[in-house]
Amino acid sequence: MSLHIGDIAPDFTVDTQVGPISLHDWAGDSWVFFFSHPADFTPVCTTEMGRTAQLADEFAKRNTKPLGLSTDTAEEHSKWIADVNDTQNTDLQFPIVADADLSIARMYDMLHPDQSDTAAVRSVFIIDPDKKIRLMMTYPMSCGRNFDEILRVIDALQLADAKRIATPADWRSGDEVIIPPSIADEEAKGLFPQGWTAHRPYLRTTRVD
Repeated sequence: MSLHIGDIAPDFTVDTQVGPISLHDWAGDSWVFFFSHPADFTPVCTTEMGRTAQLADEFAKRNTKPLGLSTDTAEEHSKWIADVNDTQNTDLQFPIVADADLSIARMYDMLHPDQSDTAAVRSVFIIDPDKKIRLMMTYPMSCGRNFDEILRVIDALQLADAKRIATPADWRSGDEVIIPPSIADEEAKGLFPQGWTAHRPYLRTTRVD
């Protein structure tokens, strides 16, 4: 199945170490950070699961629920979480999808044959409260994710929705933003009364709260 930005995230009902969930109902009015792992009891995955747990307050501030996936059972997840908590000095509370039959990994195109036929690559899906996929990233099995970047793109997406702006390269919260070319100057005057800098007719930057 080929998924694209803007698609509705496929719904599923599945077991996790905290009980069964249905994706859309569980997400509710929140954003979702859905991220997959090759397997339980693997080193890179352990650090990523731990980092997500350590950032629980940061995700909560962004109204974002983390949801992991690994191609093992819920019982195995529970055993693995004890290792995650111990080695990463954290307390993992978010659900981890049990996908031992690979059905969800196939649904979300997380199986890349050149990497493995039975283990999910490190995929990331950011899903908004309308259940639309807003961002997709895929990492090889050997490369751990950059969680600063994951938080940064959630901030950028949420600000873009709220303020009708775009964000430039390497944008961080508080930096200048871009007024999209689709917004003419007359409309921009009402949306951005603080004014802007016109570097080119198509490139206008400003600051927003």
